[in-house]
Amino acid sequence: MLELMFCAFFTVLPDFLIKRYVFKKRWGREITFFSMWYELRWGITACAILTVSLITLIFYYHPSTANVTTLFRTVTILPESSGRVEKVFVENHQLVKKGEPLFKLDSASQEAAVETARSSLEEIEAKFSLVKADLDEAEGAVSSTESRLTQAKDDLRRTLEVAEGGDLVSERDIELSKSKVVMLEGELVSEIARRDEVLANLNTFLPAQQETARDTLDQTIVEFGKTVVYAEVSGRVTQLVLQPGDIVNPMLRPAGLLIPDTTEISGLQAVQAGFHQLAAPIVKPGTLAEITCLSRPFTIIPMVVTSVQASIAAGQLRPTDQMLDLQDRARAGTMTVRLEPLYENGLVGILPGSKCIANAYTNNHELIASGQLGTAEFIYYHMVDTVGLVHALLLRIQSLMLPVKTLVFSGH
Repeated sequence: MLELMFCAFFTVLPDFLIKRYVFKKRWGREITFFSMWYELRWGITACAILTVSLITLIFYYHPSTANVTTLFRTVTILPESSGRVEKVFVENHQLVKKGEPLFKLDSASQEAAVETARSSLEEIEAKFSLVKADLDEAEGAVSSTESRLTQAKDDLRRTLEVAEGGDLVSERDIELSKSKVVMLEGELVSEIARRDEVLANLNTFLPAQQETARDTLDQTIVEFGKTVVYAEVSGRVTQLVLQPGDIVNPMLRPAGLLIPDTTEISGLQAVQAGFHQLAAPIVKPGTLAEITCLSRPFTIIPMVVTSVQASIAAGQLRPTDQMLDLQDRARAGTMTVRLEPLYENGLVGILPGSKCIANAYTNNHELIASGQLGTAEFIYYHMVDTVGLVHALLLRIQSLMLPVKTLVFSGH
């Protein structure tokens, strides 16, 4: 409307004045509602062309969007395993600190598993004393067998010495002595093998069992600790309607949401805006902008573009079992832009998730001041920067009308 009135001032009004004072045609007589188009056709046509051109120029070089909001993240409150709620430590909408317990699940089975693992570990540790006793016994058996073998070898040696001096020793006695030495040598090998088995059991097998039992105990203690759900970040608990006896499942039923505090909410340091794709050559990092939000009416907040998303979400492709038909994506996606306040604490009072309107402005001051432009370009870029005032004025009018539009005309 402002553009139309502005253009009519330079087109329709001069045409009417010429018809009135040069051609003496008066309003209500020669110029009526039915003859207006014919009498003022040049002014009306020029007004329409100039208005369309001005609106195009303004919205191209100074794009606007209502797709602006202060996004923030939420943390889902979930246990790592399903279970029945035993106790709830916090209330809905309560502020919690990081590491503070939120609720506890029934831990009877986990406690039993911990006790079983601890008993298994104690049992294995008790086996060390028994195996050490077996080792002492095996060592004694080896020593005893070695002594008897030494004695048997001495007896055999004396028997052979006596036999060499005459026939005082029979062949049977010599064979019995040799058989006793062989038997004791075999017994010694058996006792040494038994001792080595006991040593292997003491030095290898039992320590491995002990380590496994410790790992099992540590795992059961960890599983027992998972029955208490803690706050991963500081923030406010919301949508928490748990009661003792409720069943919580990490796949089907979360316990609630945790909204991180203001130091962790990205929406309080920046807003995200979705500009039309035509604004891609204009909206770049460093571009100045302004926003007005529903949660802080009648306020214009200076902003600056800090980043532009490198891709448009409408072109996202995921592998499926169906081929993509591009006509199913007829709606053009928007260009996601991050805006940060130009001045410190600029977004104070803006609630996370608030709906906003944003204007971005082209600034050609440096280009104009460089002296590298021709006359036509100099005038053109001056005009581009000047018409930004119209858009800034429109944003302020929208800021004034936004509460009225929302409360009166929308019925909210």
